[in-house]
Amino acid sequence: MSPTSRRRPRYAVGCALAAIAATLASPVWADPAPTYAQLLAQLGNAPATLEAGANYDAAEARVRQARVRPNPVLGFDVENAYGSGPYSGLNNADMTLAISQDLELWGRRSTRIAAARAEAGAVGLQRDLAVIDAAGRLALIYAEAEAAQRRATLAEETLTLTVADARAALTLVEEGREPLLRGIQGEAEAASARATRDEAVAERDAAYARLTAVAMIPVPVTQIEDSLLDEAPTTIGSVIEDAPTVRVAEAQRSAAERRIDVQRVQARPDINASIGIRRFEAEDATALTFGVSMPLPLFDRNRGNIEAAQAEFRAADARLMSARQEAQADRAAAVARLSASVSRVNAADGGVTAAEEAYRLSRIGFESGRISQVELRVPRPALVNARSAAVDARLARVRAEIDLARLDGRAPFEGAQ
Repeated sequence: MSPTSRRRPRYAVGCALAAIAATLASPVWADPAPTYAQLLAQLGNAPATLEAGANYDAAEARVRQARVRPNPVLGFDVENAYGSGPYSGLNNADMTLAISQDLELWGRRSTRIAAARAEAGAVGLQRDLAVIDAAGRLALIYAEAEAAQRRATLAEETLTLTVADARAALTLVEEGREPLLRGIQGEAEAASARATRDEAVAERDAAYARLTAVAMIPVPVTQIEDSLLDEAPTTIGSVIEDAPTVRVAEAQRSAAERRIDVQRVQARPDINASIGIRRFEAEDATALTFGVSMPLPLFDRNRGNIEAAQAEFRAADARLMSARQEAQADRAAAVARLSASVSRVNAADGGVTAAEEAYRLSRIGFESGRISQVELRVPRPALVNARSAAVDARLARVRAEIDLARLDGRAPFEGAQ
C-alpha cells in the first residue's frame, strides 16, 4: 500500500471521529421537572384520584338518600258517578281525598342506612387504595425517567471514552506503532457507541414524555434534578390486617352482610296507613276515612334475593381469606426483594468503583505503550456494564419499595422526601 493510500483511510477515520466529537459539544437546554415530593402533593388532581373521589362522593350521596323516608301518596277517588238513575252525573257522587304513608316497619330504614354506610366505607377504602396505586405509578414513572436520563448520560460518557480511545489508537497508527486496522476498529466502535447514545436519548425523551403526561406537568420535562433512585427506602412495620387490600376485602364482606339484612327485611310485608276525608253529596255530609293495607306474602317471599345475597357474602368472605393470604405472601416477598435490592445496589456501587479503577489503569498502560488497544477494549465495556448495572439495581430498589409501600398503605418513600 502506498503512503498516499494509507493517509486517506487515516484521514477518513480522523474526520469520522471529529464529527462524532462535534455532536458531544452541542449545548443542552434543560427544563427541570418538579421534585417527586411536589408531584406527590399534587396527586389529588390525577384522573385516577379524581375518579376514586367521585365514586366516594356518589356512595356518600347514596347514604344520604338512604336516610330519606318514602314520600306519602295523595289519592283522590270518585264513586257513584256517571251512572243511571240518581247516580247520573256528579250530583250524588261520593268523593274521597286521602293520604297514605309507608310506615317502614321491621327496621327497613335502619337496615337500608346501614347497608349504604357499609358500601360507602368500602368505596372509601377503595379510594384510599386508588390514591396509593396512583402514588406508586407516579414513583415508578419518575424513577424510570430518571433511570433513562442516567442511561443517556452513561451513553454520552461511553461515547466520549470510545472517541478518546479511538483518537489515541489513531495517534499510534500515525506513529506506526499500531496497524491501520486498529484505527478502523476504533471508528467502528465510536459509530456503534453513537448509535447506542442516540437510542438512549430517544428512550430518555420518551420517558420524559410519559412523566409529563402522567404527572400532568404543564411544561415538557427535559431534565430531572431531584433524584429518587438514590433515596433510601422507607421501612415501616405493619401487620397483615392493615394492608389496604385486606381492609377493602373486609369492608366489602361487611357490605355484603348488610345486604343480606336488607333482603330479609324486604321479605316482610310493607304496612301502609292512610287517612282521608269523604264527601257524600246525596246526604250533604262529610266523614273521615282510615285504612291500613299490606300485601299478602303468598307467592313472593324474596327468597331468591336472600339466597343471592348470601352467596355474594360467601364470595366476599372467600375474597377476604384470599386477600389475607396474598398480603402475607406479598409482604414477605416484598421485604425479601427490598433487602436483596439494597444489597445489589451496594454490590453494584462497588463494582463501578473497581471497574473505574481498572479502566484508569488500563488507559495509563495504553498511553504509555505497555498494553495494546485490544487489551484496552476489555475494561471499557466492563465499566459501561458496571455503571448500567448500578442504574438497574437502583430501579429495582424503587420497584421493591413501591410494592412494599402498597402493602403498608402509604406512598412510596413517604417521609424520605
